[in-house]
Amino acid sequence: YAIQALESCWMTANQIEAARIAMTRKIRRGGKIWIRVFPDKSYTKKPAETRMGSGKGAPEGWVAVVKPGRILFEMKGVNEELAKEAMRLAQHKLPIATRFISRKDQEMANVPSAQAVAAAEAEVSETTTETASEE
Repeated sequence: YAIQALESCWMTANQIEAARIAMTRKIRRGGKIWIRVFPDKSYTKKPAETRMGSGKGAPEGWVAVVKPGRILFEMKGVNEELAKEAMRLAQHKLPIATRFISRKDQEMANVPSAQAVAAAEAEVSETTTETASEE
Protein backbone atom coordinates (compact mmCIF):
# COMPACT_ATOMS: atom_id res chain seq x y z
CA TYR A 1 0.00 0.00 0.00
CA ALA A 2 1.23 3.52 -0.71
CA ILE A 3 0.43 7.22 -0.91
CA GLN A 4 1.02 8.80 -4.33
CA ALA A 5 1.27 12.56 -4.95
CA LEU A 6 -1.18 14.08 -7.43
CA GLU A 7 0.30 17.60 -7.36
CA SER A 8 3.75 19.15 -7.14
CA CYS A 9 5.07 20.97 -4.07
CA TRP A 10 7.96 21.55 -1.73
CA MET A 11 7.26 19.28 1.25
CA THR A 12 9.01 20.33 4.46
CA ALA A 13 10.70 17.96 6.87
CA ASN A 14 8.05 18.80 9.50
CA GLN A 15 5.21 17.79 7.16
CA ILE A 16 6.89 14.47 6.34
CA GLU A 17 7.50 13.78 10.04
CA ALA A 18 3.89 14.66 10.99
CA ALA A 19 2.57 12.20 8.40
CA ARG A 20 4.98 9.50 9.59
CA ILE A 21 3.88 9.92 13.23
CA ALA A 22 0.18 9.81 12.25
CA MET A 23 0.67 6.50 10.40
CA THR A 24 2.88 4.97 13.08
CA ARG A 25 0.40 5.74 15.85
CA LYS A 26 -2.45 4.17 13.90
CA ILE A 27 -0.72 0.88 13.04
CA ARG A 28 0.98 0.59 16.45
CA ARG A 29 3.39 -2.37 16.45
CA GLY A 30 2.22 -4.07 13.26
CA GLY A 31 3.53 -3.45 9.77
CA LYS A 32 6.46 -1.57 8.31
CA ILE A 33 6.58 1.95 6.84
CA TRP A 34 8.97 3.30 4.22
CA ILE A 35 9.39 7.04 3.68
CA ARG A 36 10.19 7.48 -0.01
CA VAL A 37 10.90 11.23 0.04
CA PHE A 38 13.81 12.98 1.72
CA PRO A 39 14.19 16.74 2.33
CA ASP A 40 17.51 17.31 0.55
CA LYS A 41 16.96 20.86 -0.79
CA SER A 42 17.63 23.79 1.52
CA TYR A 43 15.70 27.04 1.30
CA THR A 44 16.74 30.45 2.59
CA LYS A 45 14.90 33.36 4.15
CA LYS A 46 15.93 36.89 5.00
CA PRO A 47 15.04 38.30 8.43
CA ALA A 48 11.87 40.38 8.79
CA GLU A 49 12.16 44.16 8.33
CA THR A 50 15.46 43.92 6.45
CA ARG A 51 16.23 46.24 3.54
CA MET A 52 16.57 44.88 0.03
CA GLY A 53 19.97 43.72 -1.13
CA SER A 54 22.95 42.78 1.07
CA GLY A 55 23.11 39.20 -0.17
CA LYS A 56 21.10 36.08 0.18
CA GLY A 57 19.36 35.12 3.43
CA ALA A 58 20.41 32.42 5.87
CA PRO A 59 19.27 28.79 5.39
CA GLU A 60 15.82 28.43 6.93
CA GLY A 61 14.98 24.75 6.49
CA TRP A 62 14.92 21.73 4.22
CA VAL A 63 12.33 20.58 1.69
CA ALA A 64 11.70 17.57 -0.53
CA VAL A 65 10.77 18.44 -4.11
CA VAL A 66 7.67 16.38 -4.93
CA LYS A 67 6.27 15.97 -8.45
CA PRO A 68 2.97 14.35 -9.50
CA GLY A 69 3.07 10.55 -9.49
CA ARG A 70 5.78 10.31 -6.83
CA ILE A 71 5.29 7.64 -4.15
CA LEU A 72 5.59 9.38 -0.77
CA PHE A 73 5.06 6.58 1.76
CA GLU A 74 4.79 2.80 1.54
CA MET A 75 3.43 0.32 4.05
CA LYS A 76 3.25 -3.47 4.36
CA GLY A 77 2.41 -6.06 6.97
CA VAL A 78 -1.08 -4.73 7.79
CA ASN A 79 -4.51 -5.40 6.31
CA GLU A 80 -5.91 -3.04 3.68
CA GLU A 81 -8.53 -1.48 5.96
CA LEU A 82 -5.95 -0.47 8.59
CA ALA A 83 -3.51 0.73 5.90
CA LYS A 84 -6.23 2.90 4.30
CA GLU A 85 -7.13 4.49 7.63
CA ALA A 86 -3.47 5.12 8.59
CA MET A 87 -2.72 6.63 5.18
CA ARG A 88 -5.89 8.76 5.35
CA LEU A 89 -4.63 10.27 8.62
CA ALA A 90 -1.24 10.91 7.00
CA GLN A 91 -2.85 12.53 3.94
CA HIS A 92 -4.45 15.17 6.16
CA LYS A 93 -0.96 16.21 7.34
CA LEU A 94 0.31 16.78 3.78
CA PRO A 95 -0.04 20.05 1.81
CA ILE A 96 -1.07 18.42 -1.49
CA ALA A 97 -3.71 16.11 -2.92
CA THR A 98 -2.66 12.47 -2.74
CA ARG A 99 -4.24 9.09 -3.41
CA PHE A 100 -4.10 5.67 -1.78
CA ILE A 101 -2.80 2.96 -4.08
CA SER A 102 -2.12 -0.74 -3.64
CA ARG A 103 -0.12 -3.25 -5.63
CA LYS A 104 -3.35 -5.15 -6.36
CA ASP A 105 -4.79 -2.04 -8.06
CA GLN A 106 -1.60 -1.58 -10.09
CA GLU A 107 -1.68 -5.22 -11.27
CA MET A 108 -5.32 -4.86 -12.28
CA ALA A 109 -4.48 -1.70 -14.25
CA ASN A 110 -1.70 -3.51 -16.12
CA VAL A 111 -3.93 -6.47 -17.10
CA PRO A 112 -5.60 -5.63 -20.42
CA SER A 113 -9.37 -6.05 -20.59
CA ALA A 114 -10.97 -8.63 -22.88
CA GLN A 115 -12.30 -5.86 -25.15
CA ALA A 116 -8.85 -4.29 -25.50
CA VAL A 117 -7.32 -7.68 -26.37
CA ALA A 118 -10.03 -8.37 -28.98
CA ALA A 119 -9.55 -4.92 -30.53
CA ALA A 120 -5.78 -5.40 -30.71
CA GLU A 121 -6.17 -8.84 -32.32
CA ALA A 122 -8.63 -7.43 -34.88
CA GLU A 123 -6.20 -4.63 -35.72
CA VAL A 124 -3.34 -7.10 -36.20
CA SER A 125 -5.46 -9.34 -38.46
CA GLU A 126 -6.49 -6.30 -40.57
CA THR A 127 -2.89 -5.25 -41.12
CA THR A 128 -1.84 -8.79 -42.05
CA THR A 129 -4.67 -9.12 -44.62
CA GLU A 130 -3.77 -5.72 -46.11
CA THR A 131 -0.12 -6.74 -46.41
CA ALA A 132 -1.05 -10.06 -48.02
CA SER A 133 -3.36 -8.38 -50.57
CA GLU A 134 -0.65 -5.87 -51.53
CA GLU A 135 1.77 -8.66 -52.42
